Amino acid sequence: MEKFKTLISTAVPLPVENVDTDQIIPARFLKATSREGFGDNLFRDWRFTAEGEPKPDFVLNNSLYSGSILLAGRNFGSGSSREHAAWAIYDYGFKVVVSSFFADIFKGNALNTGLLPVEVSEPFLQQLLTAVHARPQTLLKVDLENQEVSLQDSGLSEKFGINAYKKTCLLNGYDDIDYLLSLKDRIRAFEEQRSLTI
Repeated sequence: MEKFKTLISTAVPLPVENVDTDQIIPARFLKATSREGFGDNLFRDWRFTAEGEPKPDFVLNNSLYSGSILLAGRNFGSGSSREHAAWAIYDYGFKVVVSSFFADIFKGNALNTGLLPVEVSEPFLQQLLTAVHARPQTLLKVDLENQEVSLQDSGLSEKFGINAYKKTCLLNGYDDIDYLLSLKDRIRAFEEQRSLTI
């Protein structure tokens, strides 16, 4: 995975509540087992007509909005446990999703993919959405080391929580195996010390 420390980016507002994994990536696109290519079908039925034409009223088709941060409504990632939803968001180019509530399984899948789910209070989320709607060029800063998201223009900020182990993995670009390999010298030393006491 890529290392994640600090991201400063514009954001794409999607203030829709209860977005489930089938809306994020419809089941008919789950045939592949590698993580690549899912971004092409992110929000497929919202982005495109049945004929494959972009729907001009959907935010991802609006040239005013771009960036590596998705501002989502409450209860994002509910529904089935498919990890492909996190893959699709990450493959599309988003590095962070901000919401006031995430489904637990989606949150875990996102962290395992290298996608950072940032859970903030509902009032703060609404402030972010209002700022981005009013000025699409608004920059947000996501600081993983200090666990803080902020609006660059106003300095308005809020802390967010994250599992300490997953934070370590993201900061270092580790998946679970990489993390274990990073401890191999300590594991070897422990085993050598243990063999001396047996």
